[in-house]
Amino acid sequence: LGHCLGGQLIAKALGATVQANPVKEIGWHDVKQSAKSSPWLAGLPLSFEAFHWHGETFDIPEGAVHLLESQWCRHQAFACGRTLALQFHVEMTEAMIREWADLYHRQLSDPGANVQSRDAMVSDIEMRVKSLNAAADVLYEQWLSLAVGTAPFK
Repeated sequence: LGHCLGGQLIAKALGATVQANPVKEIGWHDVKQSAKSSPWLAGLPLSFEAFHWHGETFDIPEGAVHLLESQWCRHQAFACGRTLALQFHVEMTEAMIREWADLYHRQLSDPGANVQSRDAMVSDIEMRVKSLNAAADVLYEQWLSLAVGTAPFK
């Protein structure tokens, strides 16, 4: 299981390329399902808001299933066997988002459609994190069921 840089490292280890994304993607942006009826996505809505903070992306490794994409980054998630790689962050807490926004504020100096301002990022943060954590629960449950071999799918 890898988030953001972890997903990129997994992709590279599986022979895919990691490169600069056409634009940075920072803040709350929707991801949508790119796979048709994948068991990995069972229980998730067709589209949901996720937290992003990246300027790079991965290609989908040979033999992997492309799961999610966004307006700003085509490759947001893939699965390969028992491995799940995410470009976005489902592991975030309110405190983490506020800390990153403070620590890396220079990356937010020119907000636009793909990079949110700090104020936009923390707007409705409690509700957004709660929704994000619900998506994380679904993804982690699928991953854990595979990791311990109890999943009804391969």
